[in-house]
Amino acid sequence: MVNGSAGKARFVVENYGASELARRFGVRRYPAIFVGDVLVATPKDFGFYGAGEGEPSGRYAPLRSAASHERLRADLERMIALLAAGRGDEARALAAPRASAEVAALPDFEVRDIEGRTLTRDDLAGRVVLVEFWATWCPPCRGTLAWLGEMRRRFGDRLAVVAFAVESDTADVRAVARSLDPSITWAMAGPELARAFGDLGAVPTVYLFDAGGATAGVYFGAPPGLHAELEAALAARLGGAGAGRAQRRGRSTVYAARSAITSNPPVTYASTQ
Repeated sequence: MVNGSAGKARFVVENYGASELARRFGVRRYPAIFVGDVLVATPKDFGFYGAGEGEPSGRYAPLRSAASHERLRADLERMIALLAAGRGDEARALAAPRASAEVAALPDFEVRDIEGRTLTRDDLAGRVVLVEFWATWCPPCRGTLAWLGEMRRRFGDRLAVVAFAVESDTADVRAVARSLDPSITWAMAGPELARAFGDLGAVPTVYLFDAGGATAGVYFGAPPGLHAELEAALAARLGGAGAGRAQRRGRSTVYAARSAITSNPPVTYASTQ
């Protein structure tokens, strides 16, 4: 595939644990595939699930089948071509994990926040809502959460921000909450709640819902243009200036990060320089 890209892509191998892309996107389960700053596939797309997360399935499962390999090859070629042409928005729209398309609106849920208060979907009705799934072990999540706190202060009560922590200890979540913004609603998320929102193959994952509860956007990982893109989306719904995102043209690099755990398959990346 890389050899047939007419010089638009190159292949590099990285060891598991030494991947800056995986760290930036908060991905620590494999395999996961990126093209540039676009998350193309999550472990669930290959049929890899954590405990209690459902039956194995996915668009590239079973991983060893010829049909799955062909779907993967075609998708990667399409992503490389789009990014090389500077059409990043189209690539992101095509690459969004398909489970996310099932989340047409803010799901019905009931949880208790870290202060013991009940939070439901009805409590958020009539406001634009940002929901971030994050983890205490994810460094990029801290920056995104701090920025969401800024947006909450900027737009006031017209915007609700909810931070659901996954794979994290409650005490650590409390410490992060104290260091950031108390106006954000902080709560723990179990597998059932995470499944209600769709595919969470990476953290941070941010969902934007409009004032009517409809899904207005889903954002995976922490690419460089995330804050500008979200701010523009918020400004369109709440007023204020929003920053656009420049698209990049260039050569693509395909990376494969090998797992130090021999039972894990490799993770593959492609990055636009």
